[in-house]
Amino acid sequence: MSTSQAVPPIARAELRACADTFGMSLSDAELDLYASFMAGLTANFNLIAAMQVPRLPVKYPRGAGHAPSAADNPYNAWYWKCSIKGAPSGKLAGKRVVIKDNIGVAGLPMMNGSKVMEGFVPDEDATVVTRVLDAGAEVVGKATCENFCLSGGSHTSATGPVRNPRNPDYMTGGSSSGCAALLLTAEADLAIGSDQGGSVRMPASFSGVCGLKPTYGLVPYTGAAPIEQSVDHLGPMAMSSADCALLLEVLAGYDDGRDPRQFAGLQAKPYVSALTQGVQGLRIGIVQEGFGTAGAQADVDAMVRTQALRLREAGAVVEDVSIPLHLQGPAIMFSSIMDNTLSTFTDQGASGPNVRGHFPLSAIEFYGRARRERADDYPVTVKTVMLFGLAMRRRYGHYYSAKAHNLVPLLRAAYDDAMRQFDILVMPTTPMKAHRIPPPDAGLDVMMACALDMIGNTAPFDATGHPSMSVPAGLSDGLPVGIMFTGRQGEDDVVLRTGHAFEHLTR
Repeated sequence: MSTSQAVPPIARAELRACADTFGMSLSDAELDLYASFMAGLTANFNLIAAMQVPRLPVKYPRGAGHAPSAADNPYNAWYWKCSIKGAPSGKLAGKRVVIKDNIGVAGLPMMNGSKVMEGFVPDEDATVVTRVLDAGAEVVGKATCENFCLSGGSHTSATGPVRNPRNPDYMTGGSSSGCAALLLTAEADLAIGSDQGGSVRMPASFSGVCGLKPTYGLVPYTGAAPIEQSVDHLGPMAMSSADCALLLEVLAGYDDGRDPRQFAGLQAKPYVSALTQGVQGLRIGIVQEGFGTAGAQADVDAMVRTQALRLREAGAVVEDVSIPLHLQGPAIMFSSIMDNTLSTFTDQGASGPNVRGHFPLSAIEFYGRARRERADDYPVTVKTVMLFGLAMRRRYGHYYSAKAHNLVPLLRAAYDDAMRQFDILVMPTTPMKAHRIPPPDAGLDVMMACALDMIGNTAPFDATGHPSMSVPAGLSDGLPVGIMFTGRQGEDDVVLRTGHAFEHLTR
């Protein structure tokens, strides 16, 4: 496939194959007649092929950067290093920002953690990249991410596992794995991750940093590789809630119709100044169903509950709340995205099922070839989703994903009902501390077992769109424990100020 080639007429044999796919019985004469009907449509495509299309802006000069040496990459957290200087002044002046490697930076390789995408170089800056550069930041590189971002561990990247600087035998969490490690080692001040099932919050929990999944659509996803449009989020990661708030002020806001996840009128709030309001008078609900879940460790549950109660010292009201549907949240979320996730990895290519907005044409072209030529290079997580998704589609069409989508409003309403009484919901971010990294010869069963077993509390809020943030709660056996604060849609400021107040109580 090449955009420079003319689109030839569709031959009879090709039309017959298409007709067979749809179960149509057409004679040779009918096929020839249909081919004649298509002459005008082919001419339209040739007209499109010859036209120039607008690209996302690339406003700041940069070199090609370089791959890190092993000595400069002890935790395997860097995918690519660079120095792209932004505006001479702004909110992020003097800040070093690292970008997760599923987010496009023009002129730098973007592997998305997978051999399938090895060799792809975007020709556009994602909107969030332009925004941090406009705010005076320096982009210092791309952070390793999990293979197609489909893992909550940090062991699936094609470039090797990302090791936790707190203990290199353990995971950082994923899929924004490199972001967490680079923050911990102070090689970056701020990071931009993505979160489709918890991929900002899970590494924050395993590594002991802060990570916010904003309200759905608040931060434009334009120029980042999707998994499924209804759960795609980009969000800030940092060593403090205050720095997350600062970065969110820069990232948030409408992207002029380029991102179909957004609606006109989206605006950033003054998140930094909101931090000073504290939690005096806030009502905080400890979600009972977020504790004692599959794989839960008793020390994690106990620490999160004990630390949550400390918010009373800052003037908050802290009580238990029950949300029974929370336990079905992961099943609803994963089922709802199954069909469109299959489309993202197959026929919809690198854009996902985008119906409006900006399409990353260079990524679509590259992936259109690579997904067929390199299909064996997909990780076990993606292969499992693709095979199951296709089997379900062939059996039932879109029915079960559609039904699950219809259940998402019930799940959202369950949280919203609780948040009529409470301003913030609290639970462990992940039910356990970081997993050990599997050995190099680990089987597929081992790789799969520790890839998605930590998402039970995080995944539901990707489907419902509520802002949700992981903040360090402390250490147990030398490994971090994360506490997760979730708020009403649009109240990212309340989530951030809760995290900020909690940090001051527990530091």
